[in-house]
Parts: sequence; structure tokens; C-alpha cells
Amino acid sequence: MRVLVIGSGGREHALLLGLDRDPAVTELHAAPGNAGTAALATNHAVDVASADAVVALARQIAADLVVIGPEVPLVLGVADALRAAGIDTFGPSAQAAQIEGSKAFAKDVMAAAGVRTARAEIVDNPAELDAALDRFGPTWVVKDDGLAAGKGVVVTADRAAARAHAADCLENGHPVLLESFLDGPEVSLFCLVDGETVVPLLPAQDHKRVGDGDKGPNTGGMGAYTPLPWLPQSMVDRIVDEVCKPVAAELVKRGTPFTGLLYAGLAIDAEGPAVVEFNCRFGDPETQGVLELLESPLGEALAATARGTLAELPPLRWHDGAAVVVVLAAENYPGRPRIGDPITGAGADGVLHAGTAVDDRGEVVSAGGRVLSVVGRGADLTAARAQAYERLAQVKLTGSHFRTDIGKAAEDGAIHL
Repeated sequence: MRVLVIGSGGREHALLLGLDRDPAVTELHAAPGNAGTAALATNHAVDVASADAVVALARQIAADLVVIGPEVPLVLGVADALRAAGIDTFGPSAQAAQIEGSKAFAKDVMAAAGVRTARAEIVDNPAELDAALDRFGPTWVVKDDGLAAGKGVVVTADRAAARAHAADCLENGHPVLLESFLDGPEVSLFCLVDGETVVPLLPAQDHKRVGDGDKGPNTGGMGAYTPLPWLPQSMVDRIVDEVCKPVAAELVKRGTPFTGLLYAGLAIDAEGPAVVEFNCRFGDPETQGVLELLESPLGEALAATARGTLAELPPLRWHDGAAVVVVLAAENYPGRPRIGDPITGAGADGVLHAGTAVDDRGEVVSAGGRVLSVVGRGADLTAARAQAYERLAQVKLTGSHFRTDIGKAAEDGAIHL
């Protein structure tokens, strides 16, 4: 099986590593890829937002399967174009991808499916903003109603900060979603979805804030760990039965069945799971950890989803133990990152590339905000954390920063339902 992976981040590097371990996968391609994926796959400089360019590349390399990593090409309909060309594709249609592309659409689907989520209100007129803010708080959740690479959300007890973010979104022509604050620990659950067939992967927990102790602004994700020692299997089953399956069924009912990876971001409180957000693709950095523990062949699972035979896939097998992912970010991230600096240790075991490139001298250099993901695996969370931070200590990048507490609260037994 020849597989083309679309995207350039740590998620795509993890997908390629997983596919490389599948004996049925004989050839790997990435578009555009990064400095790390070049060791596993043939990188192609293609505009991934262009359906015509992606279809042409898939035909050129005779791809048996295309796996679309990022949300932008999905929302723009690249999966639709590939399927129309007769190419098996892992990733939802543009209509189904609105579950991430439009938070208002997601709220409508959840309401129809009877899925619990935060109370929400759309504001599209600046004149209505202050009155709407008065109906929420004292912790405000303000979301850009569109794609924002994980950074369009502000959660704050400061009304002025909430108002400033909302006003900025409106000024840029984007409606704003105000939500009630959901208390309780957060969970990321990925599910392979093929119509109404839903197959969950391991639950994970992302760390969104830039600084230790969940301080500072939101980022695209500074680290993750899996599985969650504090989350019983019964709660995972509830999430699948009360959230993922009803949403998948509602999309089928609407004539826009979902094919690919449905990501449910949830808060778990005394009443059970409530949806914070949906994504229409593998999450980054949780993917790096979840796929590290997958024992079943990844290519087989993705192909079965793409080809409509997920219901026939054998139960997924997982390695024992835990995995921890720590993101190394460039100086000034999540602001405008410093780029172009050489990286030492980028080729070591467990180091996955995201914002990297190769310069004119053949050196690996930083090329984005989240530069690398470092993965540790061990018999338990303590061992996995130790390995991740040992590996990270061998990587050097001027001005870079990372969180030192990824998975620490769970290791300490400080997270409770």
C-alpha cells in the first residue's frame, strides 16, 4: 500500500512513523512534510489547500490511500476532490468537517443529537457584545467561530480580556461564540468513524496553556499524556455512547456522514461528559502519544475507515504502559516565533518534527512555533515522563522553551472525577 500523508506537523510525523511500522505499507509520501518526515517518506512541495494540486500528486505517485492531517484542507474540501477522483481518503468531507470549521454548526449538531455541551450564544454584531458578555461569567469562554489552529479560544476571569478577544474576532469579520465555563478535568478522545461505526482510541489529556501550572495564553498544545490513570473505562464507554455515536448518527441523518477521525474534547464533571469542542482530525500533540502505544497496524485501520469497512476491523490492540509528549517551542511562541536557528539532537529517538526545515547548508533549523515533540514511553506515567524529559534534555535550540509538568498532576494523583 502506497500512502500519502498531507501535512507538515508533529501529528503527520507521528502518522508516518505509525504507518512505517505497518508491514502492509510499502511506500510513504508526505506533502509538504518537514525535515523529520524526510527520513521516512518522500516529501513533496505541494499547496495542501489546493484540491487540484493534491489530487494531481496522489495520481502521480499512484497513492492507494491519502491521509489528510490538518483541518484546513478538510474544511476546504480536499477529501471530496480525492474521493471524486476515485482515491481512498482518510478524512471527512467539507460538510462533515464543519464540526470543527464552524462552532455554531457543531452546537446545532449536538443539540439535535442530544449531546451535553456548554450553554452558548453567537455574537455577530459588536453592538450586542457587552450585553451578551453580561449573560456569562464570572469565567468567560470566548471562541472565534472558525479555524484558529487551537489558539482562537480565550478562557478568563477578566471581563476586559474576554471583551478584547471577542472584539478582535468581530473586527476581523468572524462571529464570536460565548460559552458557559465547564468545570472538571479535560479529556481528548479520538475515534475512528465510518458513518455510524465508531471505534475509540486511547483517551489522552492535552496541556493547552504555554506555561507550567496552566499559566499563560492558550497554544496549539504544549504536551499530552495517555492513557489517563484517573479515567475509568466506564467513563470512556459513556463518552462513546453519549457523545461520539450520537454525533456520528446525526451527521449520517443529515446526509453528511463522517469518514475519518472525530476528536471530542470534553470536560468531565459530576454530571458526566460535556463537549468543549470537536475537531475533524487527529489532534496535535495527543496523536504522538496515542500512536506510540498502538500495536495494531495503523495503515489497516485508516484504510478500513476510508473504504467503509471499519465495522469489519479486528479490535485494536494496545501496548501496555504510558506515553508522554513534551513540545519544544520556539522563542516567543505563541507570539511570532523566532525561526531559522539550528537544532541539535533533532534526529534522536522519540523526537518528532513539526516546525522544522533544512537550510541551504543541510542543517535542520526551526521553522515554526511548535518546533519538536519529544515522546517518552514507559511501564507507567512516571517512567514515560522520565524518558520524555531525558530525551528532551539532549535537544538544543536557542531561546526555546517547554513545560516541565506534562502529566505531573496525573502522576501525583491530583486529578479526580
